Amino acid sequence: MTIAGSIFLIMLGAVLTWAVDWDVAGLDINVVGVILMLGGIALMLFGLYRVRVTREIVAPVETERDRTTVYEERRYTDPPTI
Repeated sequence: MTIAGSIFLIMLGAVLTWAVDWDVAGLDINVVGVILMLGGIALMLFGLYRVRVTREIVAPVETERDRTTVYEERRYTDPPTI
């Protein structure tokens, strides 16, 4: 959700900066668009950092027990019952 939300903010900011042509009294739409794009970029960097840190923490650790191979033999001396 973080990365998708950041892409949405970047796209919304780009539309407000370069595609909107009307003015609102007391509000500069171009500045709002630039602020949204910068916020989206910061959110994307945070999301990518969080994905990287989470993958490093969850990485499996190989132990001596994982490397041990156990063979088991069973011998059945009773005849099969039907």
